[in-house]
Amino acid sequence: MQPHRLVLVRHAQAAAGPVDAERPLTDRGAQQAAGIGAWLARSGLEPDRVVLSPARRAVQTWERAATALGPDPRPVVDERVWDNTVPALLAVLGEVPEDVRTLAVVGHAPSVGELAATLDDGRGDPAARSDVRAGFPAGGVAVLLLATPWSALGPGGATLGEVALPVG
Repeated sequence: MQPHRLVLVRHAQAAAGPVDAERPLTDRGAQQAAGIGAWLARSGLEPDRVVLSPARRAVQTWERAATALGPDPRPVVDERVWDNTVPALLAVLGEVPEDVRTLAVVGHAPSVGELAATLDDGRGDPAARSDVRAGFPAGGVAVLLLATPWSALGPGGATLGEVALPVG
């Protein structure tokens, strides 16, 4: 079985605002988001499924990243990503169809970084592990390889391949 790949993206830099869910990307965030898409394309990590938080900054991050990747797949907005907890994200992952080879999830801190650390089996890149433990900055991307079906994914169930902070 070819391994599944999970691409965890923390939304790019967002502006402050009175309504958290409506915070837009800053100009720098828009550049970060474009850089994420370019990095994914260069790395051969074009997802065949994308799940987003409904927060404006997450949606905008993917819209800008996708310009380097093409219009497909159409992203799926899932409220559980906005819940910002590892259990909520694991529930989302457990429902991914098995024919999805590369899944991208665009979410928030702290859950995206915590999920990367939770899934890490300790056999991957030590520098990537150190980066995840140091914090998951806005615009950060973690790539994990899974040897199990999506429905069986749990703690220690993936190998952390790399962590990147693409810039536009």
